[in-house]
Amino acid sequence: MKKLIFALALSFLTHCFMAQEKEEFPQDIDKKTEFKINVLTLIAGPWLDVSYERLIDEESSYGLAVTYNTNTNESSLNYAITPYYRRYFSGKFARGFFIEGFGALFSANEDAFFYNNDFETNFAMGVSVGGKFVSKKGFTTELLLGIGRNLVRNTNYEGFPRIGISVGYRF
Repeated sequence: MKKLIFALALSFLTHCFMAQEKEEFPQDIDKKTEFKINVLTLIAGPWLDVSYERLIDEESSYGLAVTYNTNTNESSLNYAITPYYRRYFSGKFARGFFIEGFGALFSANEDAFFYNNDFETNFAMGVSVGGKFVSKKGFTTELLLGIGRNLVRNTNYEGFPRIGISVGYRF
């Protein structure tokens, strides 16, 4: 009788532990690459901002965002290359709330009031917070807000903003 009760208890505990395992979604299985476009900067400003992100595991990723100004007469930013590392804090695979550390190599016009074509290359480091949502088909939506500090020179471009509403696809 003791062996039967022990076997039933062991079976019950095994079933309980297996039921607590994380649910796998189709977009999480063997899909570690994302491409995104920042629609906020595309619509609200003259910047084309595209990103590549590689998922390391369920809690972290790294990526590269490239921003290009399509109209230098409207903005002092010429281009930006922004590598980043993210840490996710939800129980789901690389989605939900995240904190991001980034560096940005960028070219900007030193004089924000008079747009001449004298662009200077600078480097900034900063932090961002955001959230990512992933559909079952692998489409992603991301909200992002961050700020960085220019480390090269004290010009009129001391702060480096990182803002976006991006859409993309995970494959």
